[in-house]
Amino acid sequence: MDITASMVKELRERSGAGMMECKKALTENEGSVEDAVEWLRKQGLAKADKKAGRVAAEGRIVLAQAKDKAVLVEINSETDFVAKDENFLSFADEVAKTALASGAADVEALKAAKTSQGGTVEADRQALVAKVGENVQVRRLVRIEGGDRIGAYVHGGRIGVLVRMTGGSDELARGIAMHIAAMNPAYLTPDSVPAEIVAKEKEIALAQMTEKDRAKPAEIQEKMIGGKIRKTLAEISLTGQPYVLDTNSNVEAVLKKEGAEVTAFHRLAVGEGIEKKEDDFAGEVMKQAGLA
Repeated sequence: MDITASMVKELRERSGAGMMECKKALTENEGSVEDAVEWLRKQGLAKADKKAGRVAAEGRIVLAQAKDKAVLVEINSETDFVAKDENFLSFADEVAKTALASGAADVEALKAAKTSQGGTVEADRQALVAKVGENVQVRRLVRIEGGDRIGAYVHGGRIGVLVRMTGGSDELARGIAMHIAAMNPAYLTPDSVPAEIVAKEKEIALAQMTEKDRAKPAEIQEKMIGGKIRKTLAEISLTGQPYVLDTNSNVEAVLKKEGAEVTAFHRLAVGEGIEKKEDDFAGEVMKQAGLA
């Protein structure tokens, strides 16, 4: 099949590999981007899929918190201009407060919840759309309750984190939330990584072995593969990562030192998983000028 420039572009953004490597990977895998990402990793040309880190929509992450509970809500707009509008910000704050007070467990329940102004979240959303002239959506809601303490952190309205912790201190809970915002761990501990992910990492580690490695005794090969897998699982797990506020220790050691344990966390980033339309401004100008 034909390998298009847009396919190569997507693979480069996801893998960080070079253009020629991406084109070859797509050719080898019949144009499948998913298979090409894995192929590049096996060749040692890509460390991980970067797609999850891409911001693909505008909007805001808003927080509401009480002593023993907290919520984060993602609210999307079409442009950053509207995301900074006073009407949008006021709506977002009201939605977060409503989410906390109502106990809504999901977005659909939140839309039907009554705000402090007497209307529903959905009715207020529709009124906001009419006022700002853009589509606005209440997209995601996460909630944490219980534990000895809850850590919360919102970075620039773009990334929000909630942490439930036993033991430790409020300062540590907030520090762990800041760490999660910065490092984006996928799992709580290496032991909590699903078996299918571990199996996939073993397959990749095997594929990356050199001829020299394969000539070594089987037990040495197993140790090498085991070491690579442990390193990868630590990198994608909260407790295995170097703590951003003290890089001489990992998160597990910091928690242990303060007699604390993280029992749950949530992280939201604006636009995760949404493919945003790329505007061709030059093309639009030419079209309006009658040149295209």
